[in-house]
Amino acid sequence: MLSGVECQPSEIGNRPSPGLVAISQSDVVTEPMPTVYDIPANILIRRLAQDLRSRKDIQPPDWAPFVKTGVQRERAPDDPDWWYVRCASVLRKVYLEGPIGVERLRIEYGGRKRRGDKPARERKGGGSIVRLCIQQLERAGFIKRRASKGREMTDIGRSYLDKLSGALKTELSKAIPSLEKY
Repeated sequence: MLSGVECQPSEIGNRPSPGLVAISQSDVVTEPMPTVYDIPANILIRRLAQDLRSRKDIQPPDWAPFVKTGVQRERAPDDPDWWYVRCASVLRKVYLEGPIGVERLRIEYGGRKRRGDKPARERKGGGSIVRLCIQQLERAGFIKRRASKGREMTDIGRSYLDKLSGALKTELSKAIPSLEKY
């Protein structure tokens, strides 16, 4: 029985009297809090990038408008807010796969390098971009270093993403009713 609900045995046996209702823990239905797993990645990353843009800890470096994101790219990103999108994506990856290090993140953000007549090969993404994103997210208090394992989420970061996911879930379930079942 739940605490605070008392049932008095009736004169007939040990059953509770008809006026009082006993509620067990299994009768209480609570909907689980939405997490990052419940929100489509593109929607979560865009909203998270908007939120990170308002924080003073996360700022693009001076060289951000001119840099390619990896050796496999031909040009710099077209999106002027690409830095915030990358930081949001790194934060989501640390949430989902943490503890995760710079090298694994470089592999995640890498791609195929076209080499003309020769066969294409896989290349890692830019390490400086990943390192600086991680350092800024650490300064903001969202992730922390785990000895020789990489970076993992702090309680503040996990709570921040879960609250954002909850807000997004309610917005999405109103806009797209078919997402209600997830």
